[in-house]
Amino acid sequence: MSLSAWQEPLFARAVSAFQAGRLGHAQLLQGEAHLGKLDLARALAQRLLCQQADTALPACGACTACQRFVQGSHGDFRQIGIELNEKTGKLKTAIGVDQIRDMSEWLALTAQLAGPRVVIIETAHRLNAQAANALLKTLEEPMPGRYLILVTDQPKALPATVRSRCQRIEMACPDTATALAWLKQNRIAEADAKALLAMAGGNPGLALEWAGNGGSALYQEVRADLAACVKNQTGPAAIARKWLADERTDLRLLFAAQIAYGLARTWAAQAAQGAKRPQAVERLQEWIDGINRLRLSLSQPLRHDLGLAGRMLEWRQLLQDFR
Repeated sequence: MSLSAWQEPLFARAVSAFQAGRLGHAQLLQGEAHLGKLDLARALAQRLLCQQADTALPACGACTACQRFVQGSHGDFRQIGIELNEKTGKLKTAIGVDQIRDMSEWLALTAQLAGPRVVIIETAHRLNAQAANALLKTLEEPMPGRYLILVTDQPKALPATVRSRCQRIEMACPDTATALAWLKQNRIAEADAKALLAMAGGNPGLALEWAGNGGSALYQEVRADLAACVKNQTGPAAIARKWLADERTDLRLLFAAQIAYGLARTWAAQAAQGAKRPQAVERLQEWIDGINRLRLSLSQPLRHDLGLAGRMLEWRQLLQDFR
């Protein structure tokens, strides 16, 4: 499994800790979306299960454990996430308590290949309250040779009690040169890569996704909508209806959050240099958190038009106060 330049050091540190007996039974792998956290989690899981790998090298790829892992048939590995609702044919909105209880029972069984057992919980922030409580019991009573890897881009959505019982693996965006080199490897022209990377706040994975799905044009549309809202050229309710009228609402909200993150970084830099109104950063972060909560609830039967209109109204007031 090939890792990117920003993933490799994290992988090496985790494997070194494993070899030294310092790798905790639970890892919280966190960072922005689209940076390849799940890829890293799977590479680490395969390495923990590998029967032949030496030092900090990746999994050998040839042993029985590696072959079964790649085939998706390894009896000592599980990957948990949002499941399909068989009645509706749609994805559920949360990871349920039954999934976690079943996982805990499975962890207690004897390993099929006489090695460790590994579980990845992707989108761990989607655990419902009962599931989080059940997971906490497992974290409080760790079993030898059992490893959990929680993957999330919203760690604050997890209970503090869960976070405190995990070792942290923080995946950050790489430097610009590394990101541009990676985008070039993925056949993105240099000029386009620079523009997309700037829009994505330095996140190369996000830039790559936008390059392939018309995201650049949609990003500019969202930016124009937000600007029109601040200038009172378009009402919050009209923007809410527009954003909720197509199948890319989640992407629009993600773009809005990315644009806000850019402003937050600018304001934070200005505050560090002694500029006035540093509290703007905190207010903007609250707005971003609200947008992300709305993204998480999109599949739930709520009045999203009112919720999004309220967020647009907050955006307008925020920018009018601090521009």
